[in-house]
Amino acid sequence: MSDKSTQPNEKGFFEKVKETIEEFWEGTKDTSEDIKDVVEEKIDDLKKSVPVKKATAAKKAAPRKTATTTAKAKTVATDAKNKATAKAKEVTTKAKKEVADIKAKADTKVKEVKADAKKEAASVKKTAAAKTVKAKPAASAKKPAASKKKAVAAK
Repeated sequence: MSDKSTQPNEKGFFEKVKETIEEFWEGTKDTSEDIKDVVEEKIDDLKKSVPVKKATAAKKAAPRKTATTTAKAKTVATDAKNKATAKAKEVTTKAKKEVADIKAKADTKVKEVKADAKKEAASVKKTAAAKTVKAKPAASAKKPAASKKKAVAAK
């Protein structure tokens, strides 16, 4: 007969834990990449809107050609630029916080899974130790029976 098992190979406990951790990590990386893409798009949109405001301010100031209107245009442009940079900073800090939260959640989940794995491994070791202790008295009980057979053979 064949020594090979007809049943499919089952994954061990630690392989399952390892796969779970890998899934959490992949999910975290995907989420952070998505957030990064969104932030980059927002920054590009803000950069595009700032030059448009500068151009309209410059068009308004050009026909008048006075010092006060050019000064106003410059202040409007700097205000728009400051608003855009502030908005970009706000979006990036928000994205960084979200990524940090996701990483923290993943880390706590990994710690929980590891703790559960340790507990389960300890319980498996205890049950295995208990089974070996039960097997030893059974083996010692068989030894006196063997000595009786020798005594019968001697008669």
